[in-house]
Formats: sequence, C-alpha cells, structure tokens
Amino acid sequence: MQKLFKKDKILLAGAYGMVGRAIKRALIRKNYGNEKYSGQLFCPSRKHLNFLNYIDLENWFDKYNPDIVIIAAAKVGGILANNNYPADFLLENLIIQNNLISIAWKKKVRRLLFLGSSCIYPKFSKQPIVEDYLLSGSLEKTNESYALAKIAGIKLCEALRNQYSFDAISCMPSNLYGPFDNYNYQNSHVLPALIRKFSEAKEAGEPKITCWGDGSPYREFLHVDDLADACLFLLENWDPDKSKNKNDSDNVINWINVGTGTEISIKNLTELISNQIGYEGEVFWDKSKPNGTPKKTLCVQKINSLGWKHKIDLENGISETIKSFNEEKTKGILRI
Repeated sequence: MQKLFKKDKILLAGAYGMVGRAIKRALIRKNYGNEKYSGQLFCPSRKHLNFLNYIDLENWFDKYNPDIVIIAAAKVGGILANNNYPADFLLENLIIQNNLISIAWKKKVRRLLFLGSSCIYPKFSKQPIVEDYLLSGSLEKTNESYALAKIAGIKLCEALRNQYSFDAISCMPSNLYGPFDNYNYQNSHVLPALIRKFSEAKEAGEPKITCWGDGSPYREFLHVDDLADACLFLLENWDPDKSKNKNDSDNVINWINVGTGTEISIKNLTELISNQIGYEGEVFWDKSKPNGTPKKTLCVQKINSLGWKHKIDLENGISETIKSFNEEKTKGILRI
C-alpha cells in the first residue's frame, strides 16, 4: 500500500542542516512537493518558525495542515560539545521533538518520520548492533544527554503508534557525512573535523597535527545522500505493522537502522583523509582525550531485507565531501 504521494503537503523540519538539505534534494528529485502535482514542500527556517515555541508551531500546523512530517531538526555536535553542554543537548532536543511529534499527532498528520542516531544504543553493545539492543545497557557518557533525548523521541513515536495508531516511524542512521556538514572544531563530528584539520595543516605547511584519543575506535560512516534516499524509501514503503521487524518478544519495532554495515578505525580514517587531501606531515595522538564508544557498527539486515541498500562507498564519499568542503570554503558558506 502506497504511503507517500506526490500531492502530499510535506513539512521538512531542519531543512537547512546537512541532513535536511539532503532530504530536500531527494524529495525534489522525485517530484515530491511539486506544485505540478498539487504537492507542497514546507522548509521553514528557524527565523520563520521556531520549533521550540509550541504555540507558534501549533498555529503553523493549523494554517498549513501538512500531511507528512519529517523531523531532521535537532541540536547536534561531536564529543566535545556533547560533553560540555549536556543540559543544552538534552533539553533543546526534547522540546523540539516533543513539540513536533505531539502536534503532528494532535493535528492528525498522516505519516511522520523521526530521525534518531546510532548513539542511542549501549556503549558496549554486541556487534553488529540490532534494533532490539535499545535500552539493553548503559550509554556512552560523552553523548548520553543527546542519546537520551533521541530515545525519548523514538519511544514517544512508539507509544503514539501503540495507543492511538499514529503512523510514526523512526530511523537510526550511523555516523553521517557529506555536503554542508559542520566543520566547527567545538561541535563537529570526527570526519568533518579531520577534513578541516588536514586541509588547514596542508595549507599552512604544518609538520604535524594532533588527533584525539588513540585512533583505536571503529566507526561506520554513511553518506548523507544515502540516508536521504533511505528516508524516502521508508516513507514510501515501510509499514512496521506488516513487516517482519519484531523483537524477541514478537512485538513490532517501529525504528530501523540505516547504515552500510561496514566499519573503519579512526586511525585508518585519518590515513584515508590525509592521503586524499595530500597532507604529508606527522599525526600525533593525544591519548588524554576521550575515544568515545569503542565500536559502533549497525546491523542493517532489516532495511536491506525491505529492499534498500546504500550506494556510496566511503572512499568516493570522502572524495566528494572534500570537494564540497573546498567549494563551500571558496564561496564563503563553510559552516565553521
């Protein structure tokens, strides 16, 4: 049964972040929100619609009455930002997602997609991580607040589906990268931070650079355009109630992992990025800084069994991202 239509009115919350931009590109590419088909795509900026303000947001829903809501809006950051501002990450994300999810349900939105994160899973999960491992152990302390907020969003979607049959689904992407990423050293993630670090070191002729930790953790990286493709695939096709996505207790799971199913060590990632950029200096590992979760690879068997698989391999994805970094820097639109 078809779940998404060209004539739908779609609210994309967070349309100006890296993920939101990619989802917007994917929607437009497939003619969703196209007036030619009587569709509408709403991409309000924070200046025009503050998702933290419940009253303003409810008034917006009353005025525009969207059929579909995609929640890519969130306060995000890397280890340093999460570790230094836990209250901000917990409170702001709870308010944003609670407002959007509860109002969407209240106003009878037909279908909602909530974007979570692989950090929702326990720090020492068995590998690869299957959806059923949620809440089976303690979280990584450096991003615990962000993870708790995302878990609350997933569980709110699940509760509304179970109690009121609200069609809310959630996807858990692995570590993301791609065009229009955040390259700020204070709150960026590891891959964009390394691209900026090696690029600036090469440009300045620096003989060595310092990286956090010891390089031993393993991470899985997903290009943001692959995530966007997966989001549309799930919106179009996935019905948790009719799929085989159930936990060990035979209960429906309405969240699903999105990733590549492959991993790379942070040390090997630095080598890959430095080689592509052409940096020839020495890398020094500051072992006084945290590593984060030692290993975090998602099991993507469930989404693969539905018919979706990633298309962009890491080496080509990094090459395109470096190209995008240089273009954004030249245009003066780099997020630093």
